[in-house]
Amino acid sequence: MANKKIIAVIGATGAQGGGLVRAIHADAQGPFAARAITRKVDSDKAKALAKLGVEVVAGDADDPASLEKAFAGAYGAYCVTNFWEHFSAEREGVQATAMARATKKAGLQHVIWSTLEDTRKWVPLDDKRLPTLQGKYKVPHFDGKGAVDHVFASEAAPTSYLLAAAYWENFIYFGMGPRKGEGGDLVLAMPLGGAKLPGIATEDIGKCAFGIFKRGAGAAGQRFGVAGEALSGEDMAAKMGKAMGRKVAFTDVPFDVFRGLGFPGAEDLGNMFQYQAILGDEFLRNRDPVSSRSLNPELLSFDAWLAANAARIPIG
Repeated sequence: MANKKIIAVIGATGAQGGGLVRAIHADAQGPFAARAITRKVDSDKAKALAKLGVEVVAGDADDPASLEKAFAGAYGAYCVTNFWEHFSAEREGVQATAMARATKKAGLQHVIWSTLEDTRKWVPLDDKRLPTLQGKYKVPHFDGKGAVDHVFASEAAPTSYLLAAAYWENFIYFGMGPRKGEGGDLVLAMPLGGAKLPGIATEDIGKCAFGIFKRGAGAAGQRFGVAGEALSGEDMAAKMGKAMGRKVAFTDVPFDVFRGLGFPGAEDLGNMFQYQAILGDEFLRNRDPVSSRSLNPELLSFDAWLAANAARIPIG
């Protein structure tokens, strides 16, 4: 540990950060060691990391002083925010700004900022193709992150930018899996507008981030969009059906219908899917499985992910 370069990982008990901590820990002979940063050092997930031998340190993105302490003596840091915890793009911006400034104060050599596009650069607020939300966003959980990229560029330690694709785990945990239709067949219903959806296993995001750290500080300033595979709705349904041993049909839900479903974040997600359809091939190019596999040779395809997880997908 004393001879290894420490990578401080924000959100170490979450999907992205947890994957990175496990990837670093699995590379026992490598040059890095993980420092898991969490608000709740006594949580079960934090205790599980500590049991593995990972250093667990308290840190809170809403408390800049705690971040400076958590980053002290580290080589690098992984910075990520969680919009879905509070649904506030403004709070994400404040948290990310605090992270960026803390990395510079701590003198880190390489930072990865888990960001997304500020969609307003492609679809301005006065563009009627997407409804404007909260008076100033098109896709709040994208825009709030992308709007802070310039802070990392100007006020943080040398920073690489990671853009993730849709989590395939959303089929398990976010209620996006297939539902029973008429006659007992299953229906996968998503608002894709005929576009392909790039997706990725959450564990692979952390592994790809580890691949960026292994490239060194020379990767600072670069943007890395990661995905395991990009698939049409019909292809996803067919692959799910094969893995589940049941027929699964696909229904392309109109964007306005999805936005009107009423669950928290429905408008945001409806705009997100429509934004992806508007950008089309450009959005897919920004999340390339080939370059992702160069970062993470163990990158899973959707079939491989389903082989391990199909039984965990609940049927609505």
